[in-house]
Amino acid sequence: MPAEGGRGVVAAAGGAVWRTTAGGGLETALVHRERYDDWSLPKGKLDAGENALAAAVREVREETGLDVVAGRRSLRTRYTVAQGDKHVDYWLMQAVGDPREFTPNHEVDELRWLPVDEAADLVTHEHDRAVLADLARTDLPRVPRLLLVRHAKAGSRSDWDGPDDERPLEAQGRRQARQLAEVLPLFGPVELLTAARVRCRQTLEPLALRTGLPLQDLPELGEEEFSADPEAALAVVERLLAPRGAPGVSVVCSQGGAIPSVLVALGVRWEGTRVHPPAAKGSVWALGGRPGALAADYYRDLGPDPDAP
Repeated sequence: MPAEGGRGVVAAAGGAVWRTTAGGGLETALVHRERYDDWSLPKGKLDAGENALAAAVREVREETGLDVVAGRRSLRTRYTVAQGDKHVDYWLMQAVGDPREFTPNHEVDELRWLPVDEAADLVTHEHDRAVLADLARTDLPRVPRLLLVRHAKAGSRSDWDGPDDERPLEAQGRRQARQLAEVLPLFGPVELLTAARVRCRQTLEPLALRTGLPLQDLPELGEEEFSADPEAALAVVERLLAPRGAPGVSVVCSQGGAIPSVLVALGVRWEGTRVHPPAAKGSVWALGGRPGALAADYYRDLGPDPDAP
């Protein structure tokens, strides 16, 4: 994307990778880049047409060799480089799987696991310290437990002759479903649940194929079912948000008449003039924690980042 005066916008993404020690402490991974002789968080530029979260996980895996699961969205840092104005979108990421010995690569020649305060002392750039401060927060969870997906775009209700429950996705909706299947595995899904509507089930079918997880019915989160018994639906949501020992998320596909009401009941508020939080078709809310200490990230579109080259 061109910037003022002919300078470019450089889009990058990365992660604050964390793990817990045997004693319950928090450690994070820093990388040393020989080319710049600096200590930093793993990150890199977006490829052409790439989603920022996908780029963040790809770059972390390439630079560190670690398997990670995406967590809470962190900060966007901004600074100036020779090519123009650079921004880096960060996510918190949990290291998973069996730890492997680090192998130097063309970008990184050393990796260190350090307590967060020691990492903040070692990093070269001040903007990395801001991300590490976000990682160290104790008032918000680092990982989501629930991805609440609004079904992708379906054909118009007025143009559909059959029962509304059977209204299918249209071409744009099928593209959105494929985009969801590209990005949502980065959160480590452990179960896929859907309201009893064809368009909801079709939204998650590509994700089911990608992950090998079965699609399970969750009628309580359908629009009409929620309206009839909101307490039952909220009880399900609270169960899905409950802490679990292993990383990973539950993915639920629901409808526009239910999702904003669930969010309001959980205490999610939206800046501006909207009464209810948004839930565009094909969008995702990543939720973790509990009311009063809830992390709620809204992903309006999981397609290519607008600043990707």
